[in-house]
Amino acid sequence: MARKSYPITHAKVGNQDGFRLPRVFSKDYPHLANASGYIEVLSENTFLVRLETDNVDDTDETESMMMSLFLDFLMKDAVNNPSKLVPYTKEMSDEMDDLLADVILD
Repeated sequence: MARKSYPITHAKVGNQDGFRLPRVFSKDYPHLANASGYIEVLSENTFLVRLETDNVDDTDETESMMMSLFLDFLMKDAVNNPSKLVPYTKEMSDEMDDLLADVILD
């Protein structure tokens, strides 16, 4: 997946402070346009955003729950052990592309 970055700016609405995303974000990800969620602060100038959408696929609820629990575990580990985080590099991406080049999905 290609990495995309979107600039954010400060936004004040009434007595609430927040961040504003550019319109292109909503065009690129329309399913996230009305999502809500929360922010986990990792350091003084780094945070992760987790969005929850209404477009939940109920076909395999157990698999979804297991994935959610696994991702929650990873998130907590990243917050508790930031020194263990390794940046995802172009070389890693290229290696992953090579490994998946001949994989066929049903």
